[in-house]
Amino acid sequence: MLIKLKNKEYLIVDEFRFKCSIGKNGLKFKKKEGDKCTPKGIFKIGKVYYRPDRVNKPETRLSLKKITKRMAWCDDPYNKKYNKEVLLNKHIKSEKLYRKSSSYNILIVIEYNTKKTRPFRGSAIFIHITENYKPTLGCIALKKNDLLVLLKIIKPGAKIKII
Repeated sequence: MLIKLKNKEYLIVDEFRFKCSIGKNGLKFKKKEGDKCTPKGIFKIGKVYYRPDRVNKPETRLSLKKITKRMAWCDDPYNKKYNKEVLLNKHIKSEKLYRKSSSYNILIVIEYNTKKTRPFRGSAIFIHITENYKPTLGCIALKKNDLLVLLKIIKPGAKIKII
């Protein structure tokens, strides 16, 4: 199964078409940490994270993980845990997954730079929730209901094509 990003504003899966937003500075093959670009390429779809205190367990065949107050995602290129889930720690530069905003109430990891992680190539690239389709820092964002539908229809092993 392939999810396609089309015209920088739609995710297409089979006959479904979801309006979305992408990185503020567009798409880029040679993404760098902090460039506010969404990476171009074909990537596996990873784990789904969700906030059980705010949303019901999503219906999906993908692997699920509950977000806790201590969860974060390392965005420090000098750390060996770069672009991985970590526990909040004042010694590790990271993004909180448990936020006041609703953007990370549900998120899907895009397996960009996650296996053989390369420092400064970008981190924390997710499909997450948007309220207003404002540009992201590099992620792809959908309305909550669209994200829930996407989760129902995609299968393990799915990939996303961002071009």
